[in-house]
Amino acid sequence: MTIKVRAAEPGDAVAIKAIYEQPHAYAGTLQLPYPSEVMWQQRYASQSSEFYSLVAEIDGRLVGQLGLMTQARPRRKHVADFGMGVCASALRKGVGTALLEAALDMCDNWLNIHRVELEVYTDNQAAITLYKKCGFEIEGEHPDDAFRDGRYVSVYSMGRIRPNR
Repeated sequence: MTIKVRAAEPGDAVAIKAIYEQPHAYAGTLQLPYPSEVMWQQRYASQSSEFYSLVAEIDGRLVGQLGLMTQARPRRKHVADFGMGVCASALRKGVGTALLEAALDMCDNWLNIHRVELEVYTDNQAAITLYKKCGFEIEGEHPDDAFRDGRYVSVYSMGRIRPNR
């Protein structure tokens, strides 16, 4: 099985929608259930120059997406954050690792990003393990940060500083 990572194209909106409409995906992100195809098409039609979207394919089927946002503010241009979703059928197959490694390569070697940050639900152990494997550290916790499935949930702030070469 080979995972191919590439830039997202406007025609990928339907497949990306299919990832984020899966219950595990919207429960693990800030996405809402029942996303519309129009919303995803508009999101890709109006991307800013600070947004980079990567997708992962297995056998030509889109199974993951990572959106990387660099900061536009002059004093934060060295910082990026991201969100990611993986299709349920591709969980624990290296898709998240492939997407995150590709994004970090862009940050380190092409975008001159020094710090990458994220927020993750404190109960998302699979994601936390992946982020730690890629050099992220927990920097803090935000109690009752988001509303999910009828209750408030906490998130960790995690960050990664570009390794010295």
